[in-house]
Amino acid sequence: MQIQDRVLCTGTHSLLFLFQLRPIAVAKLIYEGKAKQMWSTDDPEVLRVVYMDQATALNGKKKDQINGKGIVNNEISSLIFQYLMKKGIETHFIKKLSETEELVKKVEIVPLEMVTRNVSAGHFATRFGVEEGICFETPVEETYYKSDELDDPFINESQSLALKIVKKEELDAMWDISRRVNEILTALFDRMGLILVDFKLEFGRLSNGRIVLADEFSPDNCRLWDKQTRAHMDKDVYRRDLGDLTSVYEEVLRRLKNELSKEEA
Repeated sequence: MQIQDRVLCTGTHSLLFLFQLRPIAVAKLIYEGKAKQMWSTDDPEVLRVVYMDQATALNGKKKDQINGKGIVNNEISSLIFQYLMKKGIETHFIKKLSETEELVKKVEIVPLEMVTRNVSAGHFATRFGVEEGICFETPVEETYYKSDELDDPFINESQSLALKIVKKEELDAMWDISRRVNEILTALFDRMGLILVDFKLEFGRLSNGRIVLADEFSPDNCRLWDKQTRAHMDKDVYRRDLGDLTSVYEEVLRRLKNELSKEEA
């Protein structure tokens, strides 16, 4: 905490007046990831998220500064989370603060990545030796243990429970939410002329233990293809050196705003 002082100077005399004002909480950096920072606030149950102009791939082995990326990701994720909340999905999102900042509820992150695949692509296609673009009749669901040191290994339900990473009812809740998100966003992106190929979700526990959707939803943690051209509209543009990442994200944002404005009209 800091207490502000004020000095009043009159001629050759200096009088020191101490005004004990409202204590100023010094924000602390709680966590810094590949593309975001988490900062403390005056409220112990609320954190401030800062989106950075940084892109990474291959678990951080490839890293670059991408001008404007933080602004676009913050805008897209804020709009998506607000849309999901209107559809009944509980999230950690509170509000957008600035171009690169948002407020979120403090949660204990569950160290699992819940991956849903509607179309074969990326690691899935490579791992199983199949071509990209195979549409699955039923979405493929995968879980990965969040650990950069272990390279985010695949983990199944029995392993997650044995290691006490998550309770059975929590895991069931996370998959229920993931399936609802897939249904809601597949339809939304379809109206935007995009295919939701796959996505990764993260979840957290509120102080009361309730599981909520956390992290973000942006082209950083999902794959989007243009319905007509099959052009990549996600971080694969960066992974595969296909063009300017920010301009691609800006096009996704433009389509998202346009579709949401139609729904509000």
